[in-house]
Amino acid sequence: MNIYFLVEGQSSEADIYPAWISYLIPELRRVENFDEVNQNNYYLFSSYGIPYIENDIINAIIDINSLGKYDYFVICIDADAATVYQRESKIHKLIEENNISLINNASLILIVQNRCIETWFLGNRKVYTRNPQKNHNFIEYSNFFNVSQNDPELMKKIENYEGSISNFHFTYLKAMFNERGNMTYSKSNSIEVQRVTYLNELIKRIKDDPTHLITFTKFIEFCSKIRHEINKL
Repeated sequence: MNIYFLVEGQSSEADIYPAWISYLIPELRRVENFDEVNQNNYYLFSSYGIPYIENDIINAIIDINSLGKYDYFVICIDADAATVYQRESKIHKLIEENNISLINNASLILIVQNRCIETWFLGNRKVYTRNPQKNHNFIEYSNFFNVSQNDPELMKKIENYEGSISNFHFTYLKAMFNERGNMTYSKSNSIEVQRVTYLNELIKRIKDDPTHLITFTKFIEFCSKIRHEINKL
């Protein structure tokens, strides 16, 4: 079993996915170069986001086909302002327009983070402060949309917020962490969400509320499927 992961973003995703994979599929070992995979390995390439990831997708398929050792090509990308369906359709169209496809029985898996990976992180109910007192932004944001009760993937942005919805989710997460007082989050410092305890709280969330964080659920289910496939061999 060998997997090629292509993730969007040079900072948080590049650190978080390897940490989470080590908990969810401990049988997999990471390799530094795509052509070093042998058995139960994965390679992870972090892109610079759109539009760079489009070239990275095509180049990755070429590499996967040339080696012939990969079982899955997993693309992890933000939905941002688009819908999950629109983002998935754009990737399929890109591959079709470049007249290329995966061979040797390799499968394409699309994990669209709706709206961004920070949206998933907002699902940790233990970090959410129910009666905030300190961070004024968090008080305002939680009054606008309570992410402990409502699905973070459905949240838009507060009125007069100048950035994108994804940017608002990122800002909300930082405010949520700051309200705790002993936690911080940034693109370059994602240690808190890399912890297995944080991941377990997100998994608990989707078990308690199966309709919440649907795109995160897809990632968890994929990892569970892979671990099952490895252990039955």
